[in-house]
Amino acid sequence: MSEPSARDRRRWAQYLVNERAEARVYRELAGRRSGQEREILLQLAEAEGRHEAHWLTLLGGEPASLPRASKRTRMLGWMARHFGPIFVLALAQNAEGRSPYDDDPHATAAMAADEKVHQEVVRGLAARGRRQLSGGFRAAVFGANDGLVSNLALVMGIGAAGASAQFVLFSGIAGLLAGALSMGAGEYVSVRSQREMLEATQPGEFADGILPDLDLDANELALVYRTRGMSADAALARAEQTLARARRPDVVAAHTGPVGVPDDRDVVGSAWRAAFFSFLCFASGAIIPVLPWIFGMAGVPAVVLALVLVGLALLGTGAIVGLLSGAAPLRRALRQLLIGYGAAAVTYLLGLLFGVSLG
Repeated sequence: MSEPSARDRRRWAQYLVNERAEARVYRELAGRRSGQEREILLQLAEAEGRHEAHWLTLLGGEPASLPRASKRTRMLGWMARHFGPIFVLALAQNAEGRSPYDDDPHATAAMAADEKVHQEVVRGLAARGRRQLSGGFRAAVFGANDGLVSNLALVMGIGAAGASAQFVLFSGIAGLLAGALSMGAGEYVSVRSQREMLEATQPGEFADGILPDLDLDANELALVYRTRGMSADAALARAEQTLARARRPDVVAAHTGPVGVPDDRDVVGSAWRAAFFSFLCFASGAIIPVLPWIFGMAGVPAVVLALVLVGLALLGTGAIVGLLSGAAPLRRALRQLLIGYGAAAVTYLLGLLFGVSLG
C-alpha cells in the first residue's frame, strides 16, 4: 500500500474522534436506560469501538494531536447529556444513514455494513420512544400549530378589516377559548373512537377448555389463524399444535392467545390525555398572536410583532417534529413557517377586501 497522504491522515483522525464521540453518546444513553435497551446501546458503543481501532491502526497509533469531533456528533453528545433519548436517537438514525464509509476506500466493507445495520437498530430504538409519545405528542403538536395559525389568521383578518385594538384583542381571546375547547373535545372523540375501533378488531380468545370436543379438523381451525395474519403453512402448523396440545389429558387449558394482529391501542394513546394536551397546547399557541394587543399595542406594529412571535414558534415546533421524525429539522421548520404565514396572508387579504387598511 502506498504511503498515506497528509489529507488521508487528517480524514482518518476525524473518523477516529467521531467514532469515539458516537460511542460516548451511546454509553451515555445506556446509562439512562435499563434492560434490553441498555444492552443494545452498549453493543452499539462496542461496535463503534471496533471502528475506532481500525483508524488507530491505519494512523499507526494515537496521533499527537486530534481534531474536534464534527458539529453533528458534538450536538448529539450535548443532547444525550441534557435531553431524553428520543431526540438523540432520532438524530442518530439520520447520522448513521449518512455514513461516509460507503465511498471511502480505506474503510472496510464490514464497517460500511455495520453503519447500515446501526441505522436500523437506532431506528427501532427511536420507534419505541415515538410510540410512547405518539398520542399525546400528536395532539400537542397539532394543537399548538392550530392555535398559532388559526389565531394569527383571525387577528390578521380582523386587523386588516380596520377593527379597533380592543375588538382584535376580544376576538383573539374568544378564538383561543373556542378553538381550545373545540380541539380538546374533537381530540377526545377522535382518539376514543379510534381506540374503540381497534378494540373491535382485536381477536378474541378461544374457549380453550372445549377444544378437545370440537368437531373440527386442523384445516378448519387453521382458517382462524389465517384471518389473524398468518400464512397458510404457519396457520396449519399452529392449528395442529393447538389441537394436539388441547387433546392431551394432562393439559387443562392450552392458551392460544391473539396471533398476527398487532395491538395499536398503545400507539393511539389515552383519549383524555390527548384531549388535555390538545386543549392546553392550542391555548398556548393561540395566545402568542394576541400578546401584542394584550400589552397595549395596536396597528401595524402589533401585527408585525405577532408575525415575528408566531414565526419563531412555528420554526420551533417544526424543528421538534423534524427531530422526532428523523427528518431534517430545518426543512420541517421552514415548512411549518410557510404554511402558517400562507394562511395568515390569505386571511389578511380577505380582511382588506372587506375593510380598510390597518391604521
